[in-house]
Amino acid sequence: MVDIVDPAEEQAKAASLIAAAGSVAVLTGAGISTDSGIPDFRGPQGVWTLNPEAERASNIHVYLAEPEVRKANWRAMVGGMWDGVEPNVGHRAMADLDRRGGVHTLVTQNVDGLHLMAGTDPGRIVEVHGTVRRSMCLGCGVQDDIEVVLERVRSGEEDPRCTRGACGGLLKRATVSFGQALFDGDLDRALDAAADADLLLAVGTTLAVGPVNLMVPTAVQAGRAVVVVNGSPTDMDDLADVVVRGSISDLLPTILGADAPDRPAG
Repeated sequence: MVDIVDPAEEQAKAASLIAAAGSVAVLTGAGISTDSGIPDFRGPQGVWTLNPEAERASNIHVYLAEPEVRKANWRAMVGGMWDGVEPNVGHRAMADLDRRGGVHTLVTQNVDGLHLMAGTDPGRIVEVHGTVRRSMCLGCGVQDDIEVVLERVRSGEEDPRCTRGACGGLLKRATVSFGQALFDGDLDRALDAAADADLLLAVGTTLAVGPVNLMVPTAVQAGRAVVVVNGSPTDMDDLADVVVRGSISDLLPTILGADAPDRPAG
């Protein structure tokens, strides 16, 4: 396991490794969004820690079987649970690294869409667990802007169904629930990025959720450097070259060299 003796020294090591890397594959988790007012899931004050029933409702089998769970989900969405949520300095620092040519691929476990809102190139973002910004039909698979469905809920539909032709399938947020497969190609793209980029940076994730956490051993096996930035220990700290603990919003601008010049193309 990496010994974290001097936080400032570890921060400097992380910054040096990232500055030297020609390309960085990034994996972000809930911890990068907590300063935007979105609680994490498994932390001491996490959504699922404080309310285990909320974790149960994130299971696709429960969602399919229990209409009341679906209705509560739509009520929460209409209630404005994502209203006013904006990117924080961590998201903006990551977007700045992308603007400077440093990001190979940004894989996020988050469904909040904040990396996109911060300005990271959508072509480099893999929302491996989907997004709350869109809806999806569990029958035909068609997706739409979430606001289209929310307007129907506001008009009185408690458990909206797909209106495409004769489909009539159940609708849900375009997120990957427990028991659902990842979207086609996303995991391959994530693992390819971990192997291809010069460095893997894992931010705000406990690295407990598979299979996307396989990015870390994939990077290690490919001989790539691994930097972990998180507020608490992760399941894969022992595989990292550097582990930095602390506030992600405080750390990322410095570690990512927010004031650094653009990187040469190549």
